[in-house]
Amino acid sequence: MKNWSEAIHDGMLGGALAAAATVGVLALCGRRETRSAAAPLNAVSHVYWGEQALHENRASLRYTGAGFVTHLLSALMWGIVYEKLLGERRARSLLRVARDTAAATAAIAAVDFKVVPARLTPGFEHRLSTPSLFGVYTALGLALAAATRWSSSQRAHRWRTRSRSAAVSTPPSAARSDR
Repeated sequence: MKNWSEAIHDGMLGGALAAAATVGVLALCGRRETRSAAAPLNAVSHVYWGEQALHENRASLRYTGAGFVTHLLSALMWGIVYEKLLGERRARSLLRVARDTAAATAAIAAVDFKVVPARLTPGFEHRLSTPSLFGVYTALGLALAAATRWSSSQRAHRWRTRSRSAAVSTPPSAARSDR
């Protein structure tokens, strides 16, 4: 299991990637289903602006900006939680990453729609169909999986590089111990 420092570092990457992927899916699905790419993100701001945000179609700083920032912070938080609970210092098999990420994404959706009070749900579920919601959470899972695979491979690469350089850079005085 990663320590908090590693989980925060890697989780920020995963969360940022997840936010970008899910905002893209939200915009595409919103455009297709409501004729407004901003509508699903506007709905996220229902946390602050109430029912009106669930029906707003135009992009605005008040609704879209607040919805984007809230969505980004949520994705960053889930990225950190994911890395702390499921992230490992060494690379896992692709099958194991897929299994773990599918379970984590299902748990995130359950928290989003069943655990938190209605005022704290994502909001975009009021504007999008069930298949589109599935697409949003699939994008979330794929982004978290890609980020954890990348961060694990980078950590392994740095470890191998340090090990090789430590072996190569033996000080000359240590090499001549016959004196």
